[in-house]
Amino acid sequence: MLSLRRQFALLCAAIVCTLPAFALAGWPQWGGPQRDFHLPSSILTHDWEQRRPKVVWQRDFGEGYSGITEKDGRLYSIYRAGDHEVITCLDAANGRTNWEHRYPAPIDKQQFAAKYGYGPRSTPLIENGRLFTAGYTGIMHALDTRDGRVIWKRNLLEDFDGNRNRWGYACSPLASDGGVIMLVGGKRASVVCLEQSTGRVRWQRHDYKNSYGSPTIIDVNGKPQVICFMTKLVLGLDPRDGDVYWSHPHENQWDNNIVTPAWDGKSRQLFVTSEGTGGSRMLQLSADGRRATELWHTPKLKVSHRNVMRNNDALYFSHGDFGPKAFVAVDAASGDVLWRRRDIPKSGLVRIGDSHLLMMAEDGRLLTATVSRAGIEIHSDTALLEHPAWTIPTVIGDTVYLRDRKVLIKIDLTQPN
Repeated sequence: MLSLRRQFALLCAAIVCTLPAFALAGWPQWGGPQRDFHLPSSILTHDWEQRRPKVVWQRDFGEGYSGITEKDGRLYSIYRAGDHEVITCLDAANGRTNWEHRYPAPIDKQQFAAKYGYGPRSTPLIENGRLFTAGYTGIMHALDTRDGRVIWKRNLLEDFDGNRNRWGYACSPLASDGGVIMLVGGKRASVVCLEQSTGRVRWQRHDYKNSYGSPTIIDVNGKPQVICFMTKLVLGLDPRDGDVYWSHPHENQWDNNIVTPAWDGKSRQLFVTSEGTGGSRMLQLSADGRRATELWHTPKLKVSHRNVMRNNDALYFSHGDFGPKAFVAVDAASGDVLWRRRDIPKSGLVRIGDSHLLMMAEDGRLLTATVSRAGIEIHSDTALLEHPAWTIPTVIGDTVYLRDRKVLIKIDLTQPN
């Protein structure tokens, strides 16, 4: 029987020959093309144990954790420079700046905590020739992707009296049928949908406080709904008007609900997790998407931030907050831990195909791995960035974009140094 390593090499060779257009479609938002950090295929062709992957370019980049989005050979992100935030567009080929938009965003240090820095947390959205961004203090912009011209601007926390979290505003914009949905946490404005073209309010609903998560859209038997992870609960909304389909409590002592819930359409199961006492729970949505039933809950599994991968009947993620930590596989049906590896740091994940992971460890190492219910095989482990490298990789075909709080780099997956 072929070893896992040999199977992986053969698969990668096949991917090089049959790479579909979807894999080259860009990375337009938080979580990539489908907002789930999953690509059906990409190019992962080399074992990097003996040689480092080729760094195509590297450039200084400002403070922040904002992800890198891409379309048509242009990269977009946002960072902090002193009392300003900077929305930037770069040439993907060489990393040079095409345009920047700087705006004042001073920090009230009595209101916001300094421990993790004041850089932006939100990842830009590219949609219909516009770039939508949100900064640390809740200032939102819609810009023309061609030249950075401001189309409209809003202060979400002031305009909707949103709740101010001590670690800053973090919601990444979500496109929905000509609108853009944001979690704000204001009175009768927990969730807000704005017109993409004007910034005017389409609808604003509910009285739930906001945490640090970003909304996502799932499909329940052909019917879309917006999943919102708020401070005390997770809920499903009608994207047309914000009506509540269902809600389910999920609390922790710090109100830090950050991780985008992981959806499996085949089983109609939604995995929800946070740090502290929140733990992890699996919800089962009804066939009509209007009811959520808890299948299991455990306070022993918890994810502080970054993301969770589900593949068929197993979940893969970095467990732990301020206590013991491990990379784990969990049985989706029961919540039982299938295996754990304590030597793998907390990591942001991109799943490629069914079982291959690109893992950005918080200590700056980039790993490639194959996972299954039986275990994990690490294929490569290369130090590229500095701690804390919390931004999840952006993958475009055979290239990956990575950042920490100082630099942004482009690496080529097919050409090691």
